[in-house]
Amino acid sequence: MRRMSQVPAAQPRPSLLYAVKQVELIVRARLDELLRESGVTALQYTALTVLATRDGLTSAELARNSFVTPQAMADLVTALERGELIVRHRNPHNRRQLLISLTPAGHDLLARYAAPVADIEERMVRGLDDDDRERFRAYLNTARASLAE
Repeated sequence: MRRMSQVPAAQPRPSLLYAVKQVELIVRARLDELLRESGVTALQYTALTVLATRDGLTSAELARNSFVTPQAMADLVTALERGELIVRHRNPHNRRQLLISLTPAGHDLLARYAAPVADIEERMVRGLDDDDRERFRAYLNTARASLAE
């Protein structure tokens, strides 16, 4: 009797959601490692980068733009304010709102880490040519926009 050779079953590919989450976790770990000496976490750094492009946000707006819950943002804002990286001031048009802005120390921290953070991004896309990088960016932005609808 002839034995049939066993062909290994094809391994199922991970889902795109799994792959995206793995990239996020690796990026966050790299950022946390890079930022450790500054005392700022990857989530705090993300909030600072949001404020660098959109100054004067409320805590709720900052939470939405930084991909954290409003409750998590409250703790994050307190820590950043304690570290003198942000300030809160009353909205002159709505005295009940506190608006958040970067301090000079916050701007300095972002400037100090801009190149090392760019190196992490460069490492992430090292195997892609310029056209693939632009397509990758476009695909990610399309996916984000589709899920935000």
